[in-house]
Amino acid sequence: MSELASRASELDAADELAGLRERFVLDDVVYLDGNSLGALPAHVPGRVEDVVRRQWGELRIRSWDESGWWTAPERIGDRIAPLVGAAAGQIVVGDSTSVNVFKALVAAVRMAGEGRDEILVDATTFPTDGYIAESAARMTGCTLRPVAPAEVGPALSGRTAAVLLNHVDYRTGRLYDLPALTAAVHAAGAIAVWDLCHSAGALPVGLDEHGVDLAVGCTYKYLNGGPGSPAYLYVRRDLQDRFDSPLPGWNSHEEPFGMRPGYEPASGAVRGRVGTPDILSMLALEAALDVWDGVSVEAVRAKSLALTDFFLECVAAYTPAGRVESVTPAAHAERGSQVALRCHDAGDVMKRLIERGVVGDFRHPDILRFGFTPLYVGFADVERAARVLGETVAG
Repeated sequence: MSELASRASELDAADELAGLRERFVLDDVVYLDGNSLGALPAHVPGRVEDVVRRQWGELRIRSWDESGWWTAPERIGDRIAPLVGAAAGQIVVGDSTSVNVFKALVAAVRMAGEGRDEILVDATTFPTDGYIAESAARMTGCTLRPVAPAEVGPALSGRTAAVLLNHVDYRTGRLYDLPALTAAVHAAGAIAVWDLCHSAGALPVGLDEHGVDLAVGCTYKYLNGGPGSPAYLYVRRDLQDRFDSPLPGWNSHEEPFGMRPGYEPASGAVRGRVGTPDILSMLALEAALDVWDGVSVEAVRAKSLALTDFFLECVAAYTPAGRVESVTPAAHAERGSQVALRCHDAGDVMKRLIERGVVGDFRHPDILRFGFTPLYVGFADVERAARVLGETVAG
């Protein structure tokens, strides 16, 4: 056994979260793509079967009340809240990330008030966020200004209405300074909107602590909610009565079954709802969140950093000099829970890695992306992945 393999065994033996792996359906594959789609929690199929066979099949429409379907968006939002540092009553689950980005950004411009006609957006953002921001700008009569997160401070002005930022860059895994950037946005009198897709469930976020205004995130990555599972929207409590959604629906009406022609928004996070929620995927997500029972986000973060540190060390040891280059920051304060490696033939390399049982993903044009989900990834997985990578790029 190599020195690195021996160390991996020792680290796994000392890992306080190692037992959580048994809560998931896994095989001999090293799965390092949980930053795109989390693994299946083992108890979810049984729970979904109950939803389909009993709640839908037997109770049918009675389940809106008797099975708690109607209150699921807020109830599940309260389950997510501790994972992103929020008190209850501020998160509603439903719709896609894209739809929630649109709701949050337009509402932010409306809250910002007269004279503020510019939206700043992360220039390196996931493309959909950029598309949504451009559409929201056209709809609200704002100018859209793409800026790098490091340039947000100098770009802010009295014209700035809202700033849409990613907590973790999806390509590089860079973690941005949410507290400092939020404070800068507030100092300029603007509204901060954060995309948490690549941070929620991987590291502490601190939405309440840092005074974030609005935030959105998906649930199928580190939260393991399943393919296409519904996203969520956070609206800080003291802003909820000012939250003016561009997508008012009967589910967010103060009297949803009154069927009145005039819209009157409900109070609280319910304002973020639109139409009938996707109950099957929503309740699968609710079941999946059970894996977090008794798990500390701080412990997850500590293991995440240890895993990525060890992976970088193993990659340096196993790969030929100059063959791959990490574009993920080495500093812990600037690193999410993934490692991105630049490799000129990355697409082909990833195909060969997957054939050998190491699953990551490829981002055009030259990025190998590996996500480390501390709930089920171990140190032996890390050593094996780096070793197979080294053999693949040397071949």
